[in-house]
Amino acid sequence: MAEVLVYVDHVDGAVRKPTLELLTLARRIGEPVAVALGNGAGDTASALAEHGAVKVLTDEAAEYADYLVVPKVDALQAAVAAVSPAAVLVPSSTEGKEIAARLALRLGSGVITDAVDLEAGGEGPVATQSVFAASYTTKSRVSKGTPVITVKPNSAAVEAAPAAGTVEALSVTFSEQATGTKVTSRTARESTGRPELTEAAIVVSGGRGVNGAENFSLIEGLADSLGAAVGASRAAVDAGWYPHSNQVGQTGKSVSPQLYIANGISGAIQHRAGMQTSKTIVAVNKDAEAPIFDLVDYGVVGDLFAVVPQLTEEIKARKG
Repeated sequence: MAEVLVYVDHVDGAVRKPTLELLTLARRIGEPVAVALGNGAGDTASALAEHGAVKVLTDEAAEYADYLVVPKVDALQAAVAAVSPAAVLVPSSTEGKEIAARLALRLGSGVITDAVDLEAGGEGPVATQSVFAASYTTKSRVSKGTPVITVKPNSAAVEAAPAAGTVEALSVTFSEQATGTKVTSRTARESTGRPELTEAAIVVSGGRGVNGAENFSLIEGLADSLGAAVGASRAAVDAGWYPHSNQVGQTGKSVSPQLYIANGISGAIQHRAGMQTSKTIVAVNKDAEAPIFDLVDYGVVGDLFAVVPQLTEEIKARKG
């Protein structure tokens, strides 16, 4: 069976959930070979092996932390040369999509971004995408070179499938471009204790109907009762009610959780483009004609200031 390269997103050896999802998808089209780079790369092996990696290629060179993106592209290019994979899978983060685009250009290959599913095909893996603001679902494959595919978080359930996970050192020669952009400082992001927005299984969002930054505590309370991430519409972040880093939409972050709860959000196409692939969508809005109700699985026509606190209290009561 052909091997499939999986780029490992990790923090000092702690593997992030989207990578484990990639391993699940990779097993559908071949044998997963993980590529772990940077500090703690060797510590990823046990988690990767537990989820199906037959081999783990590692390199802990300082360049991966000291410089932006290009050293990682150099490493993946070296891995492709060593393995000759059927495909290269990368998490669909902002950095992941830049890595994928640069790698595909170097390989002379096609690239598919933001896939939500993968399946084996006679002429290469077939990727499912949600396109044109999630108005259409397409299936496509790369017709030239080694397919490079980025996959959105929450596109597959994480499944354990123990494999050998043999660790091998990856030999990388860095290009002249690798040191072109140096990281001069880092500032730790303040922790909210909530899941990462793009990776969360549940997202609770607020929009124009929240009517002020002081009222976002209602959205946060509901989110915390569910162990969810907090999102916001463009109108809410443009008004300064919530940080831009939490914006969900075409010009913000794209999410695909198991459950998405939209509160006081009308459902403009800009917002829908960022959350329409959510598995179950619930909306609370006092306007029965709001476009969001055309999209939802469950809708509540009512004042969020009455509905959300009741919902939060009911969830807390049921959790005991």
